[in-house]
Amino acid sequence: MGLMLDAARVAAGINVVLLLVLISIWARNYRLVRSRLTLGSMVFAGFLLAENAVALYYYVAGPVMPTAAVRIMMILQLLEVVGISVLVYVTWQ
Repeated sequence: MGLMLDAARVAAGINVVLLLVLISIWARNYRLVRSRLTLGSMVFAGFLLAENAVALYYYVAGPVMPTAAVRIMMILQLLEVVGISVLVYVTWQ
């Protein structure tokens, strides 16, 4: 279970960093364009950031979790890394 928990920790940490990058880009764009879509994207990214920050807290300092829960959360965290990475890539371009 240690390797799965480590993978989930790393993925959640990467998600936090990528979401901070996205929010900063979208905030800069919002100041220029004032688009409701950009504002909505920032709010959505903020909720994802909160979710990943809480998950990271539980992975580092929380109670021991069942192996099945860690496995499922690791898979979800890794899928989020892929999805958020795509968003950063297309936003950065």
